[in-house]
Amino acid sequence: MTQRRRFPPHPIHAVELLAFPDVQLLDVTGPMQIFASANEALAARDMPCRYALSLVAAAQLVPTSAGLSLAATPFRGVRRAVDTLIVPGGAGVDAAMSDARLLAWIRRRSRMAQRMVSVCTGAFLLAEAGLLDGRSAVTHWARCGELARRFPSIDVRPKPIFVRDGRVWSSAGVTAGMDLCLALVEEDVGRDIALAVARDLVMFLKRPGDQAQFSEALALQRAGQFDDLHHWIRGNLAGDLSVQVLATRCGMTERTFGRRYRAEVGLSPARMVEQMRIEATQRLLTETAEPLKTIAARCGFASEDVLRRCFLRQTSVTPREYRQLWRLDRGSRNRSRP
Repeated sequence: MTQRRRFPPHPIHAVELLAFPDVQLLDVTGPMQIFASANEALAARDMPCRYALSLVAAAQLVPTSAGLSLAATPFRGVRRAVDTLIVPGGAGVDAAMSDARLLAWIRRRSRMAQRMVSVCTGAFLLAEAGLLDGRSAVTHWARCGELARRFPSIDVRPKPIFVRDGRVWSSAGVTAGMDLCLALVEEDVGRDIALAVARDLVMFLKRPGDQAQFSEALALQRAGQFDDLHHWIRGNLAGDLSVQVLATRCGMTERTFGRRYRAEVGLSPARMVEQMRIEATQRLLTETAEPLKTIAARCGFASEDVLRRCFLRQTSVTPREYRQLWRLDRGSRNRSRP
């Protein structure tokens, strides 16, 4: 008697994204594309697609703050179970917080979901629904203080790009929601698929949740008092960039310089120098074929080992992985050309 071959079951994970009037467009489409790209990466490896995506709202057509309307499934038409519920933010979040029907729906669906996710100011909706009480959370940097004041039972953590507390995840501003969803993909189907998604979307760097909301480039843009110093540092990365040298260049004592620099930039001088050296390393890894020893010397690191440790700490991947991933990305684009 011929036996039928059995394949292990592969559960479909239902991801539901909420929409409301004046929702931030990227808060919805960014996370949705992460999961859609994960399905594409799985299919490319002859693996079953994992995620079933749906957009739900009170009405069938939802205007976004960008002026583009989204077609959604009305609440009354939602019948299936949900595994991950994603609540975005945007200009309309304050009005949404006053919508008793919407809040009741969020509470009801949260009881059915394995994971709850807020993107950007979507944390205010979860908070108003009582779903963040006693938990740690983050939101957009500009509204972290407000979230803490309005909801004192929440442990608001203003620095990370996303926070996980049990089954509830929250992310900082806009694109951090994509980083969070990339972390969900890694948890669900593994690091290889998550990195494939990051390469495909040219996010590349799979940022860890404890990375600061502000990139160093943004921090430098805010630091007008030290513009000339930063320009000089970028041109002298291989030189002596000790606090003593930097302070002397600014005509300050080390103590005064360190205090004023941290107050203006938000980081210590040593940390900023390291970040600038890492950014220069990233450029050389992707734009040249120079060996790591040469790159370390050019960027001011004492040795290859020091560079590797700093690079891994800042980016969560090794220099070799970084270079290889970008080579793979360029190769895949070249193969796709006619």
